[in-house]
Amino acid sequence: MNDLNHFNDAGEAHMVDIGDKAASARRAVAEGRIRMQPETLALILEGGHRKGDVLGVARVAGIMGAKRTADLIPLCHPLALTRVEIDLYAAGDAPAICCRASVETRGQTGVEMEALTAVQITLLTIYDMCKAVDRGMILDDVRLLEKSGGKSGNWSRGRQA
Repeated sequence: MNDLNHFNDAGEAHMVDIGDKAASARRAVAEGRIRMQPETLALILEGGHRKGDVLGVARVAGIMGAKRTADLIPLCHPLALTRVEIDLYAAGDAPAICCRASVETRGQTGVEMEALTAVQITLLTIYDMCKAVDRGMILDDVRLLEKSGGKSGNWSRGRQA
């Protein structure tokens, strides 16, 4: 269990001590998508959904989700985020909305979980707002794209930066 830092030598879960770590600029980018029927996508993009601005509400929900990550993931440290950006766009290859979340802080631990949580909450909000017209929507391809800062340095999907 020594390779998993959320477990102590006895194999018990614990919150990692970051007290001695130096603060540094941290950034993480994650993305994912929600696939749907073409008619659902058209409703969202044309602003014709009776619940209002689906993408606007989802964007705010994603920002709130990033800020509340420590309340949702038991061993995450609460962080003072300096920036959360949620980009939403229609996928070019399928009837889907893609979400990309960029999260930043200056602190002692990274923001990967905050970026991943922001994507999930954004996509779940789209599902919630559109489920009355399309219960078959699928959330998929949620993944970390890159992270920077901290002792482990930079990482990018597909290569070590």
